[in-house]
Amino acid sequence: LGLVGTIAEGDVGPVDPESGSSEDEEELRRAPGPGRRGPTGGDFSAAFVFGEAEAGGEGTWAAALCQLRGKRAATTLDEKIEKVRQKRKFQEREAKQAKARDKETEDNQTKKRECEDFSRDEEEDVESQYSLDDETIFTKADTVKVKEQRRLKKGEEAESFFEDASQYDDNLLFQDMNLSRPLLKAITALGFKQPTPIQKACIPVGLLGKDICACAATGTGKTAAFILPVLERLIYKPRQAPITRVLVLVPTRELGIQVHSVTKQLAQFSSVTTCLAVGGLDVKTQEAALRSGPDILIATPGRLIDHLHNCPSFHLSSVEVLILDEADRMLDEYFEEQMKEIIRLCSNHRQTMLFSATMTEEVKDLASVSLKNPVRIFVNSNTDVAPFLRQEFIRIRPNREGDREAIVSALLTRTFPDHVMLFTQTKKQAHRMHILLGLMGLRVGELHGNLSQAQRLEALRRFKDEQIDILVATDVAARGLDIEGVKTVINFTMPNTTKHYVHRVGRTARAGRAGRSVSLVGEEERKMLKDIVKTAKTPVKARILPQDVILKFREKIENLEKDVYAVLCLEREEREMQQSEAQINRAKKQLETGKQETVGEGLERSWFQTREERKKEKLAKALQEFDLALRGKKKRKKFMQDRQKKAQMTPEERSQFEILKSQMYAERLAKRNRRAKRARVLPEEEPAAVPAGPKQKKKLSVFDEELTNTSRKALKQYRAGPSFEDRKRLGMAQRRKGGNFKSKSRY
Repeated sequence: LGLVGTIAEGDVGPVDPESGSSEDEEELRRAPGPGRRGPTGGDFSAAFVFGEAEAGGEGTWAAALCQLRGKRAATTLDEKIEKVRQKRKFQEREAKQAKARDKETEDNQTKKRECEDFSRDEEEDVESQYSLDDETIFTKADTVKVKEQRRLKKGEEAESFFEDASQYDDNLLFQDMNLSRPLLKAITALGFKQPTPIQKACIPVGLLGKDICACAATGTGKTAAFILPVLERLIYKPRQAPITRVLVLVPTRELGIQVHSVTKQLAQFSSVTTCLAVGGLDVKTQEAALRSGPDILIATPGRLIDHLHNCPSFHLSSVEVLILDEADRMLDEYFEEQMKEIIRLCSNHRQTMLFSATMTEEVKDLASVSLKNPVRIFVNSNTDVAPFLRQEFIRIRPNREGDREAIVSALLTRTFPDHVMLFTQTKKQAHRMHILLGLMGLRVGELHGNLSQAQRLEALRRFKDEQIDILVATDVAARGLDIEGVKTVINFTMPNTTKHYVHRVGRTARAGRAGRSVSLVGEEERKMLKDIVKTAKTPVKARILPQDVILKFREKIENLEKDVYAVLCLEREEREMQQSEAQINRAKKQLETGKQETVGEGLERSWFQTREERKKEKLAKALQEFDLALRGKKKRKKFMQDRQKKAQMTPEERSQFEILKSQMYAERLAKRNRRAKRARVLPEEEPAAVPAGPKQKKKLSVFDEELTNTSRKALKQYRAGPSFEDRKRLGMAQRRKGGNFKSKSRY
């Protein structure tokens, strides 16, 4: 039929196309380590991609971008960087010409050659700006060593939740799952050949209507695992009225758009309707869609609560299925109040499904409250990375924290030039890295919370279309996003926890493909590195960059500081201009239309918390306002004060600030975990087995015996009142205790 074949059991895994020694690549393709079921590549089609084109219209990403087309900035950051670069080149050229005139050694032909060189295209220009010394630096190879994996101590086991509760039929196919024809047709159209382990385990259970708490590694097809049983339920039992029957909650806007896209593709041959309600997109369009009562609603918590309190015709009382994607993130402290409000407004009689690559205490807390007899499916441990991921680490010495920017620049310029995601801890550092790498001539984009929704979607689209080679992002892009062809993930600093690390490196090596992660590890982050090495199924590598390479790039960054400042100044000027224009336009509108109409238009939208409550919650959860009762409080307070006084930070201080953010989060997490655990409905572990033998009946007290005795004789005695013997016996008992018994009633 001309179909693309899948990888069979026992076949070697896909090879990472990135440069590296053949021995390293051979180790990557070796037989799986202990505790793994063999290569999982057999569950994936090598040529499978989620297509953007959908039946009946353009893709979800394109539709979202169309809504935001008019909200783009006057000039992009890349244009500003290019402007500063051209200015710098022009100044360098002028300096060269002045030097040539002073020496009077160069003739007109040399000057013409310089002019021609200056007018060449960008690729040749990038190459020409490096000298012969730089070329030797570029050809120097990094040293890659295998990091020793310490064995677990006796009695110590890799921690995982309910790993023996995930039993599924390994030979199960989509045709054996009792799915409707429209769904099987959509599955074939999308290129699904064989279900993945999480799909084999979850779809049959989901079709039974049971509550699910599922855990599987990143990139294993969890979205289809919860969408397919839901669609089958909606097709089998069509709606009688236009109501919303399924609610899917996601933590980020980009993940919401992606889940919506996959849902529409799987439902393309059925009459099931879907709606997307995430922040950043047009509110009025979403309200109109919600009034029509879509079958499936995909939403972020904040925008959903906004619609619940401001859209009178929309409610959640008819929701039959509630799904939390990336459930551990949805239930952490930042979404806690919002999730309580949503669950309060949902119907009590519903099917609930929790899905994530990592499970935490908060998820188990919710499972004990809102799930009814749940089925727990843990295909992977909550710390397992993708099977074909090659993990590398670069050690940062204590007095070399300022080398992080130079090391990352060297990696991106020399070793990993394209299809790279660079994760930073803060939005400010992500923005700085975008400017620095752009000034070095690399094609870069950024993705974080300080950008508008249009800028975020545009950056993702350009990265997917290979218009940019490097995407610098914060943890907003660490969860759920499926971006085809990401070869390498680089961590500027280690993330907050091991689970955050699993999600970050899960952006590569997805769907059975190979990938690589490179993380920079300082002295204060080595504890997390030890935990990762312990749980790794394949050998972990240590990469060492030559010191002269690092020094060369550090010098280059110091020379670019003036240009970075110039770009930031251009941004600030443009921002001030836009604010002034907005104020002028607002004033003009008020003068033209009058105050009464503008007051009617700008009614404030209500929220489930007051302004004071929201402010208090934000202050309590802000990292800077966190009460550092643990070690290093004075030292950190002094560092924060010094940082506020200084206009410009040194590379060492910037790196220290990034690590400080992670430490503050980890300490607060530890403080929360030390609190006493509340009583749960579900037992954490199986109760100890009771030895077999005849059960001894517990002896009841006289009070219990009389209270529970419902025989005819006991009822007759109760109606007649206590007998003379009973009163006498009761009186004797009272006298023994020193009391005085007088019968004034029946008792």
